[in-house]
Amino acid sequence: MFRLDEALKVYLHREPIDFRLNINGLALLVDKALGLDPFAPCVYVFSNRRRNRVKILGWDRNGFWLLLKRLEQDRFIWPSAEAIPALTVEQLHWLLEGIDIAIVQRHPHRLYERVA
Repeated sequence: MFRLDEALKVYLHREPIDFRLNINGLALLVDKALGLDPFAPCVYVFSNRRRNRVKILGWDRNGFWLLLKRLEQDRFIWPSAEAIPALTVEQLHWLLEGIDIAIVQRHPHRLYERVA
C-alpha cells in the first residue's frame, strides 16, 4: 500500500458525491463547495453514497493525481457530520484500512479467489 507524507493536509468532503466526476469535476468541487484551493499541497477525500468507494484528489507540482479504492463487501466508516472535515494523514490511512476513527475497529481481512 502507498503511504502519504505525514506533513500533508487532508480534507474530507462529508457529503457523498457522484462518482462519475473526474479530476476536473472534483477540483471544481474543492474550489466551490469546500472553498479550498485545489492546487494547494493537500489531498481531498470523497466518498460515494454507499460508502464502498473513496476517491482522493491531490496536486503534485505539475499535475493532478487521482486515487480510487473500492471495497468489495465492506463499507468505509465515514466520520459523523459533526466531526471536523480535516484529518491527519494517519487518520486517512486508518479510514482507508477500515478503521472507525471514533472507535478504532478494522474491517475483516478478505481473501478472494476470483474477480467476478
